[in-house]
Amino acid sequence: MHETTEETGSTSWSELLSPSYSAATLTLCLGVALFAFNGFLVSTSLPTAVREIGGLELISWAFTLYLVLSIVGGASGALLKARVGARMALVGAALVFLAGTLIAAFASSMTEVLIGRAFQGLGEGIIAAICYALIPELFPSRLVSKVFGAEAVVWAVAAFGGPLVSGLLTEHLSWRAAFLVNVPLALIFIALVFYIVPRFSGEIARLSVPFLRLSAIGFGIMLVAFASIMQTVATQVLLVLGAAVVLASVVVVDRRSRTPLFPSDAFAPNSTVGIGLWIVLLMPVAQASTSVYLVMTLQNLWGYGPTKAGAFNATFAIAWSTVAILVANIQDQRRRAWLIRLGPTLLVAGLATIVFGFFVDWPLVVMLGQIAIGTGFGVSWGFLSQSVMESARSGERDRASALLPTLQSVGYAIGAALAGLVANAVGYPEATTPAALRDATIIVFAVSTVIGVGAFVAGFALPMRKKTLLAIEMQKRL
Repeated sequence: MHETTEETGSTSWSELLSPSYSAATLTLCLGVALFAFNGFLVSTSLPTAVREIGGLELISWAFTLYLVLSIVGGASGALLKARVGARMALVGAALVFLAGTLIAAFASSMTEVLIGRAFQGLGEGIIAAICYALIPELFPSRLVSKVFGAEAVVWAVAAFGGPLVSGLLTEHLSWRAAFLVNVPLALIFIALVFYIVPRFSGEIARLSVPFLRLSAIGFGIMLVAFASIMQTVATQVLLVLGAAVVLASVVVVDRRSRTPLFPSDAFAPNSTVGIGLWIVLLMPVAQASTSVYLVMTLQNLWGYGPTKAGAFNATFAIAWSTVAILVANIQDQRRRAWLIRLGPTLLVAGLATIVFGFFVDWPLVVMLGQIAIGTGFGVSWGFLSQSVMESARSGERDRASALLPTLQSVGYAIGAALAGLVANAVGYPEATTPAALRDATIIVFAVSTVIGVGAFVAGFALPMRKKTLLAIEMQKRL
């Protein structure tokens, strides 16, 4: 069998914008943008909304409900795609997201905002999962890494543009206008889905929804969310352990189900999919501490203002996006395998560098650590995701692909809870002196470094031997 130019030839970024792939690229990037921009829009405008309609005591639930429902929606994405088709599932999810946006935007109480946020989370979770599942369907293997690079750029733009747009709209018009930015985005997304996503060729099956497992997933993530806001360490530990038991039980039960949500070898220690999913989970768990505590520490320890601290923190997103673009042209499978392993390595090195930076009191060293972490995600995330997609067993690619963004969200939720647990245990909230705050911060990031070691070990346990690489190459040519 001869290699074709279509699969093995060199490719350029401009091909994503060619007539063959431009609509698909825009559709998937817009699906990511709905999730990315929405988070930054809401986080910036919601405090103003609370001052107008009240409900300060419920503000954290606006984020918690969104997270929980997005994970539940994401877990059901592959099942919905298989039963009703990607087009119908995406349009339905987008309409749910749109309804949630309108409910929240025209809310007269925080309770209504929470209802809207729940609908937004459910819709966006499904959209993200199915968009991931569509990547290997709409693009040849040689372009998949570039699609992930393009999505990384969307996240970087959202990190900078989201707060800016939301701040300007909230300040000069209304917080409701910031919410309503999602309306045209959702409508454009729906139009693109009708244009680019093919009709479902199979027979629409009766939708047997595994409510018990989905409810258990939601309950487990809710336990994680509760743990992140508890003040006593003992309560946090019990809630985190309870969440771990519930979520692990879901995976075990799912393997025996007639309507599985996950690939059959999810988290198995002897397959590319299983180990790859462990890396997808553990890298966000380790990195979440920087998202929760870095900006706060920069402000409280070194006196940074919000803008300066935010720009400092954004070096992570900049590094991720820049490096993802730079490595996307690499086609050699062995180099990709080593880049996957390099990702967790740089994550651990970056977290350790942050610990050292706070120990010696050098902001520049801490920034280098942030850049190293972002670089780690940038060099590995696209190739890791593609490896999981292409290594899935026959008939399970959709479930493996759709699980990736959902598992990433789960990782951040668990990581935030664990970081909060450690912070409370070492007295971070009560630290009143620079020395006490520095010591507590060092411990928080040191524990994250240890968690990152798990991802590092999993990276080198990936079965990327010649046999596996040959199988991937053969799959690409068929």
